[in-house]
Amino acid sequence: MKILTAAQIHELDKYTIEHEPIKSIDLMERASKAITHAIMEEWSDRTPVIVFAGPGNNGGDALAVARMLAEAKYQVGVFLFNIHRKLSEDCAANKQRLIDSKRGIKFTEISLNFDPPELTADTLVVDGLFGSGLNKPLMGGFASLVKYINQSPAQVVSIDMPSGLMCEDNTYNIRTNIIRADLTLTLQQKKLAMMLPDCQPYVGRLRVLDIRLSEKYIRQAEVSCRILEEEELRPHLRRRGDFVHKGSMGNALLIAGSYGMAGAAILAAKACMRAGAGKVTVHTPRRNYGIMQVAVPEAVMQMDREETIFSDSVESNDFDALGIGPGIGQSENTAIALIAQIRRTQCPIVVDADALNILASHQAWMQQLPKGIIMTPHPREFDRMAGSASNSDYERLIRARQMAEHLQGYLILKGHYSALCMPDGHIIFNSTGNSGMATAGSGDVLTGIITGLLARGYNRGEACMLGMYLHGLAGDLTVKEVGKESLVAGDLIKYLPQAFKRLED
Repeated sequence: MKILTAAQIHELDKYTIEHEPIKSIDLMERASKAITHAIMEEWSDRTPVIVFAGPGNNGGDALAVARMLAEAKYQVGVFLFNIHRKLSEDCAANKQRLIDSKRGIKFTEISLNFDPPELTADTLVVDGLFGSGLNKPLMGGFASLVKYINQSPAQVVSIDMPSGLMCEDNTYNIRTNIIRADLTLTLQQKKLAMMLPDCQPYVGRLRVLDIRLSEKYIRQAEVSCRILEEEELRPHLRRRGDFVHKGSMGNALLIAGSYGMAGAAILAAKACMRAGAGKVTVHTPRRNYGIMQVAVPEAVMQMDREETIFSDSVESNDFDALGIGPGIGQSENTAIALIAQIRRTQCPIVVDADALNILASHQAWMQQLPKGIIMTPHPREFDRMAGSASNSDYERLIRARQMAEHLQGYLILKGHYSALCMPDGHIIFNSTGNSGMATAGSGDVLTGIITGLLARGYNRGEACMLGMYLHGLAGDLTVKEVGKESLVAGDLIKYLPQAFKRLED
């Protein structure tokens, strides 16, 4: 699914009107019917509804929704804010339709003074003040209205966008002046802001309503961001031939674990095996030998000369992929071994966890990373790599994209919608996963999966996309059985085979 910019959303509406063809007022009616139906699915006609409509087309949608709800026997009150005495053409038309409907709607048009209605816990507020066209923070009376709505106990449903939230960059937005919706009914496509963690409190639950905007325009639109979907992954799946052997299924090397952190090496190794690698070798400190042999008997153990840390780079010419970082610690000897390992390794490399923190504390080494390197930081790890904290999740995402372009590598910024930043500047958001995966070891599992896929023969882009999708899908399958609270990282490995089967089927 493509993520269009605010400008492209406007062009999509215009293109649909011109090429369907359909009048803009009729397109608004179609959208409003979809919104009304969605509201009626959630709230009964015993729910009193207050509609706040702005002067633009988002307000026009809200007025049409108010009329349709009234026709369905809902008790509706409408407040149209026409401060500058200038409504959009379709908003004005829907104002007249509302007046002409004679459905007992209490309609108030505000041009100067506003006496706010009482908003109780039983009230449903329909927020139709501003939509995807907003390009600056709300101020003045609209900001006061937003604060009044947010402070009330009423349920809030926003049309297309919560009023005050901009489609992309909200870094310098005034957060107190944004509607906090319980439900957002967005039209046709998700917007970029909806993928970012710090915007989620305003969006609430999200539903995307198909209002049949031009598929041709969407298909032809050039975008820098999109959402990964299952259908596009299936053609990339590699099938096993009947006469393959372990030597032809890939040989992976994992450098993981320090004394007391053998679990990170175990999780990464098991995930790597489950991702299809024919052979997995784990390089780990000597004191981890016994526990690793028992926990992952399928893996080959390669012991470091040190008892407790990774201290020396190893020959990697015989391996098809390297995963490095889970649980290795950040001692200076380990740091030196890490950069030496990266310099001498020719196969694809996945860098995670402590390896990322080491690079962050040795910034000059960042310039020595090979092209095509794969990094999988969570937000704080990325901020350390970038050298400073980001002011917003949008700013962090843009900095991650810039880093991937500069290094000509792949950077997976982990989160609810993990974002894969590609060397060419494109960003691909993952669509699987859940909050139950916010548990120690989940990242180690992802490292193992991607390393296994690389060893198996997938190219870097495929391994990243497939890896983060399968990782999240395993989490979604786990939740169906154990719920979110009890999920642990080992469950992801347990359900990884089912995730593969789902894609294969």
